[in-house]
Amino acid sequence: MASCATDPRRAALTLARVLLVDNDPASRLALQTVLQAGGYSVDAAASAAEAIGKLEDNEYELVLSEAVLESPEAGLRLLAHARNLRYRPATAVITTYPVEVEPGSALRDEPLLIAWEDLPELLTRIAELISKRAARRAARALRNPSR
Repeated sequence: MASCATDPRRAALTLARVLLVDNDPASRLALQTVLQAGGYSVDAAASAAEAIGKLEDNEYELVLSEAVLESPEAGLRLLAHARNLRYRPATAVITTYPVEVEPGSALRDEPLLIAWEDLPELLTRIAELISKRAARRAARALRNPSR
């Protein structure tokens, strides 16, 4: 009889891991619930400091963060930190309301997702970010097979 590890019919489904960082408890819980219903494994953090600990202890395909956390730049700094990790997760700013991005703003460098305008579109954009990350990793592995 085949073991679970070798039997594709019994192989465990591995969900894409998402780290959600939002200092508003209601928004964080609601969005975490939406993402889990969308098929993602979601860890949540209320601050950049908490998120950094999770980033060091786990590996994520995507990090979503509010731009403003403990300070006006904390979310963007967190995303920059995440992009510099060995496993290079995809990153995006998530907001619960539309924002105007000033020319030259660091916010222009991040994908901007608006949580509550269109949930199917939000989930589509998240899937695209994770897919692009997987494609980059696969291309990198083909170029550097020893890594």
